[in-house]
Amino acid sequence: QRLGIDILHSMLSQVRLRLLPSARCLFDEPVQVTVTGLRSRQLVSIRARSIDQKNITFCSSATYKADERGEIDLGRDPSLSGSYVGVEPMGLLWSMTADAVHKKFLKTHSSIPQVVKFSVHEEGKGSRMLAETTNERLLIGDGVTRVPVRYKHIRGALFVPLGPGPFPAVLDLYTFGADLSEKRPSLLASRGFVVLTVALHNDMSKDINEIHLDYFEEAVEFLRQQDKVGSKGVGVMSLSKSADLALSIASYLSGVEATVWINGCSANTAFPLYYKNTQLHPPLLFDPKKLKPVESGAFNCKHCVDDTKAEKNKATLIPIEQAKGRFLFVASEDDQNWDSKAYMNQMVDRLRQHRKENFECLCYPGAGHYLEPPYGPYCKSSIHSLARKPVLWGGEARSHAAAEVHLWTKVQDFFRSTLMHKARLNEAKL
Repeated sequence: QRLGIDILHSMLSQVRLRLLPSARCLFDEPVQVTVTGLRSRQLVSIRARSIDQKNITFCSSATYKADERGEIDLGRDPSLSGSYVGVEPMGLLWSMTADAVHKKFLKTHSSIPQVVKFSVHEEGKGSRMLAETTNERLLIGDGVTRVPVRYKHIRGALFVPLGPGPFPAVLDLYTFGADLSEKRPSLLASRGFVVLTVALHNDMSKDINEIHLDYFEEAVEFLRQQDKVGSKGVGVMSLSKSADLALSIASYLSGVEATVWINGCSANTAFPLYYKNTQLHPPLLFDPKKLKPVESGAFNCKHCVDDTKAEKNKATLIPIEQAKGRFLFVASEDDQNWDSKAYMNQMVDRLRQHRKENFECLCYPGAGHYLEPPYGPYCKSSIHSLARKPVLWGGEARSHAAAEVHLWTKVQDFFRSTLMHKARLNEAKL
């Protein structure tokens, strides 16, 4: 018996689970997961576990077979079964699912990293743990400063990179919720952008009845005044409802040079939009009676919004041909929140009718509504802010995760090239 215990202790001490290049990284950075010290061809399960700010636990597990040297490399070796199959170097992260239904992984405060516990377990009865390690995934890079903002009516946060600059400037629009999500703006700042994030209006504790463009005009003004900002104009980052707001900001306000529209609408949705106390657009309405229940207990809301092509809704359409800057339109082809691909096509047709070519398009087959910075857990369904019920967001986890990786790089390239190119042209003119 003593010999068996000694052998077990020897095995436990030999097995190593490593994260390369470091166990501490930014949220949007991949890690190489390797295991050494196993028996030749040994079957093991590798697991990941993380707890979000609402204390919801998210987990994943995949079965791997060691090579003849007793080693596993997730960048080389396929998962045989579990949360995903095949070679997926970051599969344990994006495939994590909640221990409760209809939950989205929430990590909104830039100062609090995502902590992921990785572990290796024997396959079969008992599933004894052989090794473990912790991955600390930071939402904000070293040297990036976060400054709370209270300027005129603006309530938000400013993220400024380390160094003298100049840096391109981005206004990040958050959609709904009691707290601003700082994940995307803080990560963008970690990549060399001065980023201001604001909510849809200045008091998120109250129900919204209308939205005023003047509020965002103040935000653009504030951002352009920052010392480290090198771009003459700013970029606008948006998703879902905030994407139609971004279209209005680009179309009606000055100083906007680049707009990223992700899975939004071509019309002003949900709330009337005002500027200088005059209504610009009535809302394209959401009809909760059109929600369709599905087997999981969630609802499909894809056809709950009124038809943008109907004559009665003509006044809701945003005149994007007025915009002076460039657009990056991004549509997920399996978006179940609404038909963002159709809306993107409408906008492209509208711009071309006005002989405008100031846009780029990206489409992602198999991706759902919530395209965010990469490597977070894929969300199949969660509570919809307007419906106040769980809805399907669409997409398939693997394709959605791949889309997020690709898009994150494209967004940064678009902002950097558009904003700084404009700045260099202005300097040349001077």
